Amino acid sequence: MSIDDITRVPNRTLPSKSSVAVYRLPGGGGFLWAVATSPDRTQDIRIQTLGCLGVIDGYLQDHGLDRTRIVKAEIVVTDHANKPAFDQAWASWMPDGKGPVRSFVQSIMPEGDMIEIIITAALPPGEFTPSSPASVR
Repeated sequence: MSIDDITRVPNRTLPSKSSVAVYRLPGGGGFLWAVATSPDRTQDIRIQTLGCLGVIDGYLQDHGLDRTRIVKAEIVVTDHANKPAFDQAWASWMPDGKGPVRSFVQSIMPEGDMIEIIITAALPPGEFTPSSPASVR
């Protein structure tokens, strides 16, 4: 196994954790894992959700992927009552018929954070080449 089979994009504020990790299978394909919070923590759940989804779009694009490659999404919110507003924002973002399996859980988070989204995306088979260098968001 090559030591190059896993690449990571360190978190900007805590470099001991990753914002994105990519594992390449020996024969091609693999997985991308990413976590996103909203860049603007002063807004309501709908706007924070769209902010998270924008960050995820950037991570996917950095790795030559699109939303249809997401196979799993874990949604963490501070208030489960926000699910209808989240679902509306999600539905406007995810193409019909291409949505991943998804969980929705409530948790205590840092002040201002209302949502965190963790995704797993499948890399296509064959040789994997990112479209541009991954950036920290």
